[in-house]
Amino acid sequence: MATPVKSESAAAAPKAPQPQPPVKGAIMRRVFPFLLATNVFIGVYVFAKTYKRDQDKKNAEAAAAAAAAAALASPPAPIAKPAEPAPPPKRVFPPLSQDEQRQVYKWMLEEKRRTKPQTAAEKTKINEEKALLKEIIRAEYLPRLW
Repeated sequence: MATPVKSESAAAAPKAPQPQPPVKGAIMRRVFPFLLATNVFIGVYVFAKTYKRDQDKKNAEAAAAAAAAAALASPPAPIAKPAEPAPPPKRVFPPLSQDEQRQVYKWMLEEKRRTKPQTAAEKTKINEEKALLKEIIRAEYLPRLW
């Protein structure tokens, strides 16, 4: 038998493209910038913390030296108790309008209605409070809330 002879026309026919193998450095191309940025940020953080700590030490030393120099230069002063700090000022809220007061009383009445008395004495007390709130709500002028 004759051996098959490859023809030139078959050799010239395009072969199916084979997929390219993944590039070996693709992972490094993605990971390297991340590692570089992380390293830079950590370096800046450590540098800033160290710089701040050094500045605090220098300021403390300078203050101690200035205090020592001032103590030697000035005559001794009588030791006085430090003044007590003033209490913070109380916050003063604007007064409530009549409508807002009426809404507060209505809310109080709703809360009284929701409560479940366990004894007869509690029930009578709640009923008296509800009657008083109803009277206040219906009044033309409301008592001032503090």
